[in-house]
Amino acid sequence: MTIKIISQTEDYLVIEKPANLMVHPTMGKKEYCLTDYLLENFPQVKDVGEDKNRPGIVHRLDKTVSGLMVIALNQKSYLDLKSQFKNRTTNKEYLALVHGEVAEEYGEINFPIKRSNKGFKMAAVPLSFKESSEKIRQAITIYNVEQLFKNYTLLKVNIKTGRTHQIRVHFLSIGHPLVGDSLYFNKKSALKNKKLAFNDIMLFAKKLEFKDLDKQKKSFSLDTPDIFKNFISKI
Repeated sequence: MTIKIISQTEDYLVIEKPANLMVHPTMGKKEYCLTDYLLENFPQVKDVGEDKNRPGIVHRLDKTVSGLMVIALNQKSYLDLKSQFKNRTTNKEYLALVHGEVAEEYGEINFPIKRSNKGFKMAAVPLSFKESSEKIRQAITIYNVEQLFKNYTLLKVNIKTGRTHQIRVHFLSIGHPLVGDSLYFNKKSALKNKKLAFNDIMLFAKKLEFKDLDKQKKSFSLDTPDIFKNFISKI
């Protein structure tokens, strides 16, 4: 497994996670994960964190999503970064291509998220939804239209919260599922994905900002990946 290292210090590692790589092992699934790569190449991460199955991990990306991640390389950095993500002082910006033409140039999606009855999926619910607070989580997604195409929209997306599958669930909830998403889709997008024979989810963690242990702001950004450019050139 080759993973591109964007920045490396004694305290943290910033990488570009490739698509189709799990961040850490999950129950019932045994496959090569980012944590395996970290333990092989950065053995000092072994005792970093609070869970031996997630050494150095302070945030995550879905298996199918590629882009920027920061990993803590010592316990002090882990606690500091974890606090920043918990208190929402980091900035995470994504690039997303969705089905349909999004009418508003700017929007905020504010639907809580809960685990669906199917177990492996999440679901957005109305703000008025009544259920134990332990089962639903606040989730806020902000987006700006970058480029409008016929039947598709390219978006810049920021998340104020970091819930499981948040971006994918939220855009499905407003009728604009992500191109290539085989888990969160409606009938129309499923037919389009099948017709395109396109199996890659069009979601990319493009920008990441946080503070180091000296309280200095660190900002990292990646170029738009070829998969986006190639798809857009054909629509």
